[in-house]
Amino acid sequence: MKLKFNSDLGYQKESISAIANIFSGQTPAQSNFTVSALTDKAGTEGKLITDLGIGNKLELDEEDILKNVREIQLKNGLSPSTLADLGKNDYKFTVEMETGTGKTYVYLRTIFELNAKYGFTKFIIVVPSVAIKEGVVKSIDIMAEHFKGLYNNVIFKAYEYQSKKLDIIRDFATSDNIRIMVMTIQSFNKDTNVINIDHEKTNGVKPIDFIKETNPIVIIDEPQSASSTQKASEAIESLNPLCTVGYSATHKDKHNLMFRLDAVDAYERQLVKQIEVASVISKDNNNSAYIKLISVNNKKSPIKAKIEIDKWDAKKGTVVRMAKEYKVEDDLYELSGRRDIYEGYQITEINAKQGDEYVSFVGHEPIRLGEVRGEIDDDIIKRTQIRKTIDEHLNKELRLKKEGIKVLSLFFIDKVANYRIIDKEGKLQKGKYAIWFEEEYKNAIQNPKYTTLFNDVDIETEAELVHNGYFAQDKKGALKDTNGSTAADEDAYSLIMKDKEKLLSFDTKLKFIFSHSALKEGWDNPNVFQICTLNETKSETKKRQEIGRGLRLAVNQEGERVYGFSVNTLTVMANESYEDFARKLQNEYEEDEGIRFGVVEKHSFANIIISKDGEYTYLEQESSQKIFDHLKKYEYIDNKGKITNKLRSDLKQQKVQVPEEFKEIEPQIISNLKKLAGNLNVKNAEDKKQVKLNKMRYLSPEFKELWDKIKYKTTYSVEFDSNELVSKCVEEIKNSLIISKAKLIYSKAGVDITKAGTVTEENNRYSIDIEEPNFVLPDIITFLQNQTNLTRRTLVEILKRSKRLDDFKKNPQKFMDEVANIIKRKMRLMIVDGIKYERIGDDEYYAQELFETEELSGYLSKNMIGSEKSVYDYIIYDSDVEAEFAEKFEKNDSVKMYIKLPDWFKILTPLGSYNPDWGVLIEKDNIEKLYFVVETKGNILAEELREREYKKIQCGYKHFAALGNETIFKETDSFEKFIENV
Repeated sequence: MKLKFNSDLGYQKESISAIANIFSGQTPAQSNFTVSALTDKAGTEGKLITDLGIGNKLELDEEDILKNVREIQLKNGLSPSTLADLGKNDYKFTVEMETGTGKTYVYLRTIFELNAKYGFTKFIIVVPSVAIKEGVVKSIDIMAEHFKGLYNNVIFKAYEYQSKKLDIIRDFATSDNIRIMVMTIQSFNKDTNVINIDHEKTNGVKPIDFIKETNPIVIIDEPQSASSTQKASEAIESLNPLCTVGYSATHKDKHNLMFRLDAVDAYERQLVKQIEVASVISKDNNNSAYIKLISVNNKKSPIKAKIEIDKWDAKKGTVVRMAKEYKVEDDLYELSGRRDIYEGYQITEINAKQGDEYVSFVGHEPIRLGEVRGEIDDDIIKRTQIRKTIDEHLNKELRLKKEGIKVLSLFFIDKVANYRIIDKEGKLQKGKYAIWFEEEYKNAIQNPKYTTLFNDVDIETEAELVHNGYFAQDKKGALKDTNGSTAADEDAYSLIMKDKEKLLSFDTKLKFIFSHSALKEGWDNPNVFQICTLNETKSETKKRQEIGRGLRLAVNQEGERVYGFSVNTLTVMANESYEDFARKLQNEYEEDEGIRFGVVEKHSFANIIISKDGEYTYLEQESSQKIFDHLKKYEYIDNKGKITNKLRSDLKQQKVQVPEEFKEIEPQIISNLKKLAGNLNVKNAEDKKQVKLNKMRYLSPEFKELWDKIKYKTTYSVEFDSNELVSKCVEEIKNSLIISKAKLIYSKAGVDITKAGTVTEENNRYSIDIEEPNFVLPDIITFLQNQTNLTRRTLVEILKRSKRLDDFKKNPQKFMDEVANIIKRKMRLMIVDGIKYERIGDDEYYAQELFETEELSGYLSKNMIGSEKSVYDYIIYDSDVEAEFAEKFEKNDSVKMYIKLPDWFKILTPLGSYNPDWGVLIEKDNIEKLYFVVETKGNILAEELREREYKKIQCGYKHFAALGNETIFKETDSFEKFIENV
């Protein structure tokens, strides 16, 4: 198969022009010089001729370059450069292109464009690693025919620089045709490099001097890696470049940014695959001491370690996973809520030395940074990841094979021995990943669903042929772990790059690729649809590096690119929740690409096209700045340009204020703002209103009378039948308790990348049962005693009569949590039936002055009603029922005073505090005064209320009865029923 390239993609042509047009006004150089031109220097127009070779010659000065640069930046909507940014004879430019959008194609074609327009012939491509070098060399090879077709069969030669082949240096320098040299930064950034030493093959001249004389245009692939250090920058300067152009998705320094196609732009234009994240995470596995060391902080004293543990949450009645910073002498047993499994985990040492971070405990092995203990067996999770990746692969294959698209899946592993091992006899054997893969693959393809894919195949043979690994080898042929930049990696990268097109063909059985994690940069294949990272621990690998290997749009069997998200969806198999993955991905876009989600820039509107004096032109920077200042003045953005909820609200209501002088382009301005604003479902900030105390009503005798009736506090005592409690607990445990084994949760969500941020939408979720080894069973009776305060005898009786102790062995912690919750719930409900309230005395009450310190606010259009009869000028309601009552309290003449009882007015109950709705003073027949506390519900029938809520209301009756005054507690579901029964 031969890959075909589309020469007419708009964004690629824009990027090429962004660099080529920097030199507008440059005189095209003559070509076809002879060797004699080096000595007589005749006919040198447009060329730099030196004693060592023929080079690029720049005629334009800084002012010319700056004028061109600013025009290009304006067109592309970028912040304009200044003369200071440009530098004197040190021109550095950058192009930002998202991974998978054809960055290599763009800069290679830019080389030919610069030659066609201006006659430039000498180009160096600097790359950060062997992997990327192999990728670039392969790209030149497969694109050569395409470029010759576009540029009149132009003569050119490309070299992969190798210190053993210095003869290419002389050819590079003396040729009058296009010469492209691909070099790793490591090959020339040290004084000891061959290229920097006098050599006989170059007549005693340093090889690098030949390059210097040519004044090459230097293209830097991934400059954040290739030229990130002072030493690397100096090495590139030593090449004496006419200019440098850095191409990356993640620039560290954006020198004179000329073109930008970031992650959001690429996604919106569907130039890369849509991303969905499938996660495999454990649930209900709290039976071992779970510990994860997240970080160590030595910036302040004392040194602290951020550790994630499973902690008992008394409010929720269950175990929750929480991460906090701890110091030496902290005891995880105490901090976990005295969970027995953390016995002895007292911190004795925190080591913050970089690269050797760990935490030591009393009587337990130290834990190192990133290490996880007490989780479900990591092998179970990884095998599940492999199985789900195979499922995703086969489902896509079923759909895409008929469209002529071969589906590939990529597994990243961090330890080669997990996939291939050498036995004692020196023979290559399958590691555990390879064994698991073949077992899971054999099971999967026997599903009748995939019959059309596997007619008459030998299952055993098929499983062995569809997967393979690409790894570096030592001199004896043994596979080994490397960092991706060693000489041993060369063969591995060369092999996978040579197989790049072969892998796309249906004729090649190989579909599942296992590779060392060092391959995360430098190689991608357009038909990778699944990426699964199998790590020894949950890694902090960059999400963008993971997805970057599979973002490129797919190609069919004709080598043609296929467009559209209906085909191009990349599934990332993660071992964390998709929410966490998307959040980290957004953070990386912000940190690596400098994308400012939801932020307006001062130049955001500069490239809006307007009509001026009968011609179309750009709005330009000055006018864009005016719009920015206007948005800030109206508090639509903050000082940093971050969009506020006020703008979102006005966008939603279509009432955004645009400066009068820009009314003609209001639709374009609004369109730009909507893209940045994201979700417009916000409350109107202008509707927000502070609620004030109505002093006249607050100081009125009516309010004092009402408050004096209802303000007193009570205490309660209880009696209940323990035999009845045992019977009710046994019945509930026997019939309602559901205990499953610890499980894995598989969930999948699409990730939408917008200018406002990343958004996830779940489209699948289900659980996967797993078999776990036997647990060390904890002391269930002591646990339940601590939770319920019941006697051991009572607890033993409950457990024995329930006949559910076998479930305790399935998932001990889950069983104990659920049983404890059932017992406590039954106790609370029974206590209410036997509860007795007593007023504490005359000195225990809620002071009237508390109303003066209360700060309330609400939204006029959402949850506020103006009031004349309450102590506040507005009533903030929580439901439509409450709103209806407030309106009718206001209108009814019999209601002299009412208050929405504040949150701090609480009645203590065994089920938690209870806050009734209203306090009401009613005057009947202009004589009798009645004092009510009213509970309003949409339905007051006991069976329609949750049992817990219903019991709380019963406590309310008993509390107000115990006050011994004229206060009447009522529940009602309509104002009419309430007032008719007064």
